[in-house]
Amino acid sequence: MNSIAHRIGSANRLDGAASAAGFARPSPPLPVWAGGVVAALVWLAAAGLTHWLPDDDDLGRTDLLALAAAAIGVVILAAVVAVGRRPARRESRIGQLRAAGPWLVALALGLVAWELVTAKYAVLPRPFFVAPQSILEVFTDDWARLGESVLRSLLLVVPGYLLGAAIGFLTGVAMGWSRFVGYWVHPVIRLIGPLPATAWLPVAFFAFSSSRGASTFLIALASFFPVAVLTWSGVSAVGKSYYDVARTMGASPWFLVRKVAVPAAMPSVFVGLFMGLGASFSVLVVAEMMGVRAGLGWYMQWAQGWASYGNMYAALLVLAALCSGAVTLLFRLRDRLLSWQKGLVRW
Repeated sequence: MNSIAHRIGSANRLDGAASAAGFARPSPPLPVWAGGVVAALVWLAAAGLTHWLPDDDDLGRTDLLALAAAAIGVVILAAVVAVGRRPARRESRIGQLRAAGPWLVALALGLVAWELVTAKYAVLPRPFFVAPQSILEVFTDDWARLGESVLRSLLLVVPGYLLGAAIGFLTGVAMGWSRFVGYWVHPVIRLIGPLPATAWLPVAFFAFSSSRGASTFLIALASFFPVAVLTWSGVSAVGKSYYDVARTMGASPWFLVRKVAVPAAMPSVFVGLFMGLGASFSVLVVAEMMGVRAGLGWYMQWAQGWASYGNMYAALLVLAALCSGAVTLLFRLRDRLLSWQKGLVRW
């Protein structure tokens, strides 16, 4: 027994010495990323089905679609090899990649189903439902006009959203801080806020000499209401004890607004910013259908007039990507400004 205990103690001392010297025992590796392997195989199968199964009609870009699906499968396989058996935390890049495995499989299966019911067997009626290669053809052949529409839409929605969010933020802070401002502004907000921004189209085109100015006004109005209401709610909900502690240290009213009220209300402010962003993109499509000569809304109206539903669906996909990218940027800004919340709220 003494010899066994001596050996165990010696082994423990050796492990401790190795750890202290920087030669810690490696942790057991994680299993191979099975979701990535399955996703890669499904994408390669989708590529083979697209290429070898004949189309029901004469469609262009079928080979290009098959090549794109095969390229995605190869990239996922390369990611599987690169990730290997390296352990990763959930919040790291590798952990996020592993978590995306089911979605990669679902997207490939969705592409296969879409291809079968449109291009291969024409189950869905044409031209209202288009094949994936038809949308890919729009991106390869009409990219110049589509790119110009994207640029014009960004030049319209970004200033309108920022203007509406800034005015809404200032209005919300004033309403939450000052009883006088809240008394006079709150009924007006409750009266005009629930009305959709598109209901103000006649007023906008009468008040502004250009369609661009009217469209910017409508987008700003759509983002103004949620930001103002939620900022006002956040400032009003700040506990009185915060102000009392700051006043005991000699804080001025302006300091209380900047350093106490506004930081405490920022979680509510960001909720309003997210809601205003979605409302701005919704109004953008309607605003661009009323007199402007370029933009995604104009492009969709033009495509629908010529029964070019592939172009319309392509513009919808681009609009969704733009909105998703803007939401992602807003999330990054929120994570940076509200990093103190990570220990309090599960993100």
